[in-house]
Amino acid sequence: MLPLALPACFKIGMARGRSRTKETLARNAVRLRRLRKFSQAELAARARVTQALVSAIELSRANPTVESLDRIAAALGVGIGELFGG
Repeated sequence: MLPLALPACFKIGMARGRSRTKETLARNAVRLRRLRKFSQAELAARARVTQALVSAIELSRANPTVESLDRIAAALGVGIGELFGG
């Protein structure tokens, strides 16, 4: 069986250590936070997570738990799916 080739965009994303999902999550987290005029610290406090986690998510560097994402979504007043919506 021949190995499957990965698309170039997937290889580039993996080389940087980021995935499209993480980058979409990061973009949406920043956009929603700014729409509500929250600082990272304020969002973290409302979501009961650390400011370091919020920062890492926004930089596409975190692997947050579903519980953390649920808390962040609730603090932003959206469903968890909206964090991943394009």
